[in-house]
Amino acid sequence: MKTFSATPADIDKKWILIDAEGVVLGRLASIVAMRLRGKHKASFTPHMDMGDNVIVINADKVQITGKKREEHFYWHTGHPGGIKSRTKQQILEGAHPERVVYQAVKRMLPGNRLSRQQMTNLRIYAGTEHPHEAQAPEVLDVKSMNKKNTRS
Repeated sequence: MKTFSATPADIDKKWILIDAEGVVLGRLASIVAMRLRGKHKASFTPHMDMGDNVIVINADKVQITGKKREEHFYWHTGHPGGIKSRTKQQILEGAHPERVVYQAVKRMLPGNRLSRQQMTNLRIYAGTEHPHEAQAPEVLDVKSMNKKNTRS
């Protein structure tokens, strides 16, 4: 039997809705990364963008275990002495709490052109509202997949 290699005509993208309220950040990010890459499909092909379109809501209510809320995100402005940092707690309480989930998912994908293309299929919203009702996304209940996915 020949190895199956998907072509653009074989790709079937679905819309998935994930509620991040009370879900542990790392476990959520690994599930989202797997869905974005398409590794949950039997027809997975590593060089094709086969993943689903993923919508994450309630990103501001994600759980972080241990002392990870005090860990820093670092970035550089490009100017001399321009290293900056914020803790995850500061970002979650700030204007764009969805950036914590975005960075977690981005860092679970390989650092190549295909991964950057796959990240465009991810939409993250801090609240419960999202403008993608017309796509009729199917709900993926991450909380019920494993009892370790939630923290109280």
